[in-house]
Amino acid sequence: MPKAQETVLEIDLKALKHNFEYLKSKLQPKTKFLAVVKAFAYGGDAVEIAKYLQNLDIDYFAVAYANEGVALRKAGITTSILVLHPLAINFNIIIENCLEPNLYNAKILNEFIDFASAKKQNEYPIHIKFNTGLNRLGFLESDVEYIADTIKAAQAIKVKSLFSHLAASEDLKERDFTINQIHSFKTIVANFKTKTGYTPMLHMSNTSGILNYPESHFDMVRSGIGLYGFGNSEKESAYLKPIATLKTVISQIHNIEKGESVGYNRAYKSDGVITKTATLPLGHADGISRIYGNGNGFVTINGQKASIIGNVCMDMIMVNITDINCKEGDEVIVFDSNTITAETLANTANTISYELITSISQRVKRVFNGY
Repeated sequence: MPKAQETVLEIDLKALKHNFEYLKSKLQPKTKFLAVVKAFAYGGDAVEIAKYLQNLDIDYFAVAYANEGVALRKAGITTSILVLHPLAINFNIIIENCLEPNLYNAKILNEFIDFASAKKQNEYPIHIKFNTGLNRLGFLESDVEYIADTIKAAQAIKVKSLFSHLAASEDLKERDFTINQIHSFKTIVANFKTKTGYTPMLHMSNTSGILNYPESHFDMVRSGIGLYGFGNSEKESAYLKPIATLKTVISQIHNIEKGESVGYNRAYKSDGVITKTATLPLGHADGISRIYGNGNGFVTINGQKASIIGNVCMDMIMVNITDINCKEGDEVIVFDSNTITAETLANTANTISYELITSISQRVKRVFNGY
């Protein structure tokens, strides 16, 4: 790729394909693969990434909210889309766009049945989520009989899948907890089959479940962060390729004299040695949170680390280039796919790659390669 002349997020689609194929290699041939493309495909570009994955014959997509699924449909995505956290106000656009809602409690289950019935739907595909330990969304094991009775009486819907979500599959110290979740889900499935006479598609594995718990693969797996290049452990991340590189440029260079300060609230003050700073055109409105300020985070300029000085501004950060040979207009790497990944930068602020990459603002230009 050419040198950056502005702030850009470069997305490597060949890396995306590599990650997809690596994760698929962990599965049995008949196990389906669901790509999680919520939150703009983890901060990338949901439309372009979904189009690319659709061409790789992905089996399913998942989004968090209905409007994310609508955007994919408008862009020509025809693959099945699971809406993980639907709300009743969006039922109309869910049905209009052939999206498949996760119904996670009695209230939303009954509201959707009533809505689908009023719309003259017949066996509209829905998914039922069970809470096996994450305690976020989902029915309980004790709800199976109620669910079975409710759906048997409802011609408007048909359960396409039962699923749950692993809470700590990346942490092998929590192996007993995870195994208990898997056993609980199997019990739920057996009870559901007994009470309804059929077994829908089953899925439970997230990225770390794919890698660490083959017994949780069932009929389909769901991968988000793994597709984008992070395996939640150094061992597994070594086999994956981060798909995104965030670049920017030096807008201006300053010499900071003794007693002078840099940025809002004078958070950095020169201690007497002349400090050289570079101002860069990205800030917390672009996804570089204030937690990276005051020396916590850094960027790379001409192969050298330049720590962030003072508070991160809305549209700019200032970095220390005192010992770096550079000039205005030079390219700056915030994170890349090889040396300083988003995980590396996130670690400097005691956070995780998920938070950093999903924070990259939509005003940052996306550039794709690897078609």
